[in-house]
Amino acid sequence: MAEEMYKDVVYQVFTRLFGNVNTTNKPWGTIKENGVGKFSDFTPKALKEIKNLGVTYIWYTGVPHHALINDYTDNGISNDFPEVVKGRAGSPYAVKDYYNVNPDLADNPDKRLNEFKALIKRTHKAGLKLIIDIVPNHVARNYEGSSTPKGLEPFGAADDTSVEYARDNNFYYIPGEEFQTPEWRDGYLPLAGEKSALEGKFVENPARWTGNGSRLAKPDFNDWYETVKINYGVRPDGSYDFDVLPVEYENKSYSEHYSFWANKSVPSSWVKFKDIALYWLKMGVDGFRYDMAEMVPVEFWSYMNSHIKMENADAFLMAEVYNPNEYRNFIKKGKMDYLYDKVEMYDSLKHIMQGHGWTDHIPVVKKGTEDIEHHLLHFLENHDEQRIASPDFAGDAERGKPAMVVSATMTTAPLMVYFGQEVGEPAAEHAGFGSPTRTSIFDYIGVPHFQRWVNNKKFDGGQLSEKEAALRDFYQRLLNLTISSKALMGEYQDIHFYNREHTEFYNHHVLSYVRWKDDEKLIVISNFHAFDWFGFDLTLPNDVVQNWGLSDGEHTIEDRLYGGQKALNVEHGVAKVRIDVNPLESFIFQLI
Repeated sequence: MAEEMYKDVVYQVFTRLFGNVNTTNKPWGTIKENGVGKFSDFTPKALKEIKNLGVTYIWYTGVPHHALINDYTDNGISNDFPEVVKGRAGSPYAVKDYYNVNPDLADNPDKRLNEFKALIKRTHKAGLKLIIDIVPNHVARNYEGSSTPKGLEPFGAADDTSVEYARDNNFYYIPGEEFQTPEWRDGYLPLAGEKSALEGKFVENPARWTGNGSRLAKPDFNDWYETVKINYGVRPDGSYDFDVLPVEYENKSYSEHYSFWANKSVPSSWVKFKDIALYWLKMGVDGFRYDMAEMVPVEFWSYMNSHIKMENADAFLMAEVYNPNEYRNFIKKGKMDYLYDKVEMYDSLKHIMQGHGWTDHIPVVKKGTEDIEHHLLHFLENHDEQRIASPDFAGDAERGKPAMVVSATMTTAPLMVYFGQEVGEPAAEHAGFGSPTRTSIFDYIGVPHFQRWVNNKKFDGGQLSEKEAALRDFYQRLLNLTISSKALMGEYQDIHFYNREHTEFYNHHVLSYVRWKDDEKLIVISNFHAFDWFGFDLTLPNDVVQNWGLSDGEHTIEDRLYGGQKALNVEHGVAKVRIDVNPLESFIFQLI
């Protein structure tokens, strides 16, 4: 008998912010002034509460050792240069050493890797799996790789720096030119102008291409100047210096992809990243989130992911890809499990949450990706996006509720929630390099609404307002339903357009559909209007009634979110139920 499949829920935590209870929040504050969270803050109690929220995976964001401004020279760690670090705490996407972890996160920086290994064990003991970041397109400008295991080389160690490009160089070079920092503008100065003993001492000669592809020795302020681009065997003219996957490999298994690469010579950077991924897998990490995956050739992903899957067939591989025209390429040829569904589903929901769009668009978006929908991970927040409660997004976390229901229940894909989203965190702080509306990934900062849930590391929500506690309760109900429902991995049918045509008072602020598998049959209704309630006789058309085997007469349905029963009346093969739905309210009715 096949094992029952259920949906996954990923809880993204910005690791250095999660357990920080310091409320100073001084712009550009130091680690001593503003505080920092630690691996040890993920106590058994904290992990239990995360699991109880309805989570299956934790994405620990910012674990690999990245460039940062803090003195760890007593621990044998070199300092970083403020002019090539964004913020004071540093971007987690400017990795300095792929074989170690951020020393800020350790109680004892000398034992930081052991502390992370202990966190892996605690996470698994709590019944959760974990993923970490791999950033394949670029590394920190000051990459050292000082923890690289014996027998392996750090990025760039064997590069021929006299040429712009060679297949097995890890970086692209600008021979004869020295790197220069950008022209600072808009009042920006590294560390807000604070003097540093390392100021002006960073030397890179010859200069290297910048992470976003800039080929200038003096990149622009808006370039990813703190990083350098990795060379994957793509020549400067864009042509490939490696074997290209035949078209038929779209439909082949990861083991066949693995076999394809077994006797092929591949660029040095491919092997280095494969070794990095296998290192963390062997340590107990259950998967990876790949940053800016589409900036790297899909053939590399075939190579990388097939090696990972041969090691752990259940590894959870999700990628940041924003071009819908490339989705199928990265899923089929690149062997990705999941891609962000940002450009279509997230962007459409955001528009509606802001009061602009019509719900009519959502079933159309779903239909356009039906063939790959299981691979398109849904979210409303992450570290790159604005917080729902920020004025520039929706200004009120409540407006996320119907969109969360749709994100969780409309497809078979996993769902992702960003820490603090469940208590309405608005990211209002002027943090330093980071600016309000997004929780800063560059600065030592506190996360005030979330800190009220942390409650001095009791992790019990003891300081939450009534409204914040109610919002978290909503998330807990929804997420636990999400991971325990067979129907959400089963069949789907739109009933929205039928009701738009046939049901009085049903309108474009409301969305409805049905999901079912075996004996679990669900009717989902959400009202996206922030101020108006609607009443109507929701109709299940004849084909749904037939699929569900409903006989004429009265059937009982019960709301899986908050309880409460209603009568579903079937007459001549058509079912109707009276619905009165308040602003931003949703129902997930189950036939009982």
